[in-house]
Amino acid sequence: MGAAKAYDVVVVGGGLAGTCAAIAAARHGCATALLQDRPVLGGNASSEVRVPVGGAQSGNNRHARETGIIEEYMLAVSALGNDESFPMRDAVLLDMILAESNLDVYFNSRAREAVMDGERIAEVVVDRYATEETFRLAGAYFIEASGDGAFGKSAGAAYRMGREARAEFNESRAPEAADAKTLGSTLYFTARDVGHPSSYKPPKFARKFTEADLQHRSHTSVTGGRAYWWLEYGGVLNTIKDAERIRFELQRIVYGVWDHIKNGGEHGAENYVLDWIGTVPGKRESRRFEGDHMLTQSEIERAERFSDRVVHAGWGIDLHPVEGIDSQEKPADNPPLPGVYSIPYRCLYSKNVPNLFIAGRLISATHVAHATTRLMATGAVDGQAVGTAAALALRNGLMPREVPVGELQQMLLKDDVYIIDLPNTDPADLAHRAAVSVSSEIEPALNVINGIGRPVGEAYNGWRSQPGLPQWIELDLGEARPIEELRVRFDSDLDRRLHKPTGPNPECVKDYRVLARLDGNWREIDARQGNIQRDCRHALDVATSKLRVEVQSTWGAEEARVLEIRVY
Repeated sequence: MGAAKAYDVVVVGGGLAGTCAAIAAARHGCATALLQDRPVLGGNASSEVRVPVGGAQSGNNRHARETGIIEEYMLAVSALGNDESFPMRDAVLLDMILAESNLDVYFNSRAREAVMDGERIAEVVVDRYATEETFRLAGAYFIEASGDGAFGKSAGAAYRMGREARAEFNESRAPEAADAKTLGSTLYFTARDVGHPSSYKPPKFARKFTEADLQHRSHTSVTGGRAYWWLEYGGVLNTIKDAERIRFELQRIVYGVWDHIKNGGEHGAENYVLDWIGTVPGKRESRRFEGDHMLTQSEIERAERFSDRVVHAGWGIDLHPVEGIDSQEKPADNPPLPGVYSIPYRCLYSKNVPNLFIAGRLISATHVAHATTRLMATGAVDGQAVGTAAALALRNGLMPREVPVGELQQMLLKDDVYIIDLPNTDPADLAHRAAVSVSSEIEPALNVINGIGRPVGEAYNGWRSQPGLPQWIELDLGEARPIEELRVRFDSDLDRRLHKPTGPNPECVKDYRVLARLDGNWREIDARQGNIQRDCRHALDVATSKLRVEVQSTWGAEEARVLEIRVY
């Protein structure tokens, strides 16, 4: 195999959690490797599986959408303006990865096993079947974000699989007795209208379904897609060991359900043909690793404010019958939570393998708690959290458990991750002490330096100008200071759902200029045209006492909206 190639951080798994972890580590200066055992990134959100990205936008949660790297991705996807272009979503992620000079991605590369140095992981052995190669990668830190967690298991990381007994964590939604059952997996399909009647003859292996079989499962949509999340199977099996059996049974189920839609009564599908069936099931649950803390039902329901909170979430505790489509119960029991809740940092690293972080649906949570933490946008944010933590650990020569959480929290806030009830207190941010003035205002200009950076509840926490553009907002630092970086956060409407790409957000600033007061005059030092992003970073090299952001146009709104400005 030869010598191992050395990295600071090795990320196993190229779903949204692993991809965001790798990008975060790379942006913070770590030499990073990303291992993905598939030919595309995105995991369940990829063109292979096609599950919409969900997260904290659930129930009555206002302004709850996740920000940070996942928001960067979702806004880029939304700007595509094509509802069904999953291959273009793959391309967005690939663009983001390839933009990072500190990041190497290895496709079709499976992390076979960990090579240990005492309790710590030293290397990972990788198989790439397409090129008939086996090679090794060394790392100071490893991030297990593969979904099933085979790499972490090979390192001896403590994990659970199945349902805890109700009494173990006093969880009312857990079963009386512990068992090995999990949430099942789903295989999606799509159908299209060909403009004329089309018959359908199912393959011989297809299952048969009656209207009574599907009485609790809505199948009025004949185009397929996310409406068929209930095509679920495998929870009573082992979702790892029995993966091939589950995949084939899901194929039988999909062909059988389509047979019922086409031939089992009037469903309005006369002109529709089966267009696509996934070959990779969307898996909800398998292993869950144990960290220094295990998140539980009661902590979520009372929205525990952990001192080491680094992620917010809010999807309901979305439990499904483990029998899946064969259950006569309703396919899900998902009452909304009272509001958003926090996930502590202690859930994001292994309790017994010192240099192993965990992210995505593998984090340390009970089966019941996992039913909400498993959402992809939530996993993407905890991926960003551990990628950032790995960089902080590397900088200080620490293990994950030793990372200073207060510093990590402020790093995440700077990178546009929302942490409930935790404001920006970064002492390096010169904007804290600036005087703010604007061309006009509806919402107060001082909001841009209040440390929040997003609407929370009924509080807008940003500046809104009067209608009419251009408009400007100015920060007076009091004296000339060397400026290296400006961070501007625009309004991307965090109430808006981005399941379907519908174009750039109307409230978002499209064209703007950055000006500095130099020699008694305002001079343009940077500008952006066609911006679609919320979090905009400007690398500067200027000494000035005053900075101004001039909003020239938006994607539809008549006024300028700026939620936060930071100056370094």
